[in-house]
Amino acid sequence: MTRIRRGYRSRRRRKKIRLFASSFRGAHSRLTRTIIQQKIRALVSSYRDRERQKRTFRRLWVTRINAVIRENILSYSYSKLINNLYKKELLLNRKILSQIAILNRNCLYMISNDMLK
Repeated sequence: MTRIRRGYRSRRRRKKIRLFASSFRGAHSRLTRTIIQQKIRALVSSYRDRERQKRTFRRLWVTRINAVIRENILSYSYSKLINNLYKKELLLNRKILSQIAILNRNCLYMISNDMLK
């Protein structure tokens, strides 16, 4: 019988997986089973951490806004500022407000004073 050469599809699939794991260390970049396990783990971690990153940035923005607002007026807080922004229908997101708080505090003080009136 003649020899049959097989495994083209399997080889192509494994090669694609190995390209994904080429930067991993040790067996994680050499052995197919461990590569597959590490790929699953890496993708799960990247998805989870993308969601976590959104939360941590929002916390950072809220903290910055609150710190700057409390510096100026003692009885005024972040929650009151956001509540007044919604009442006045001035829709600025937290990212923009925190950038204003860092770069131009006077502008944020003006916004907050307008909300008090």
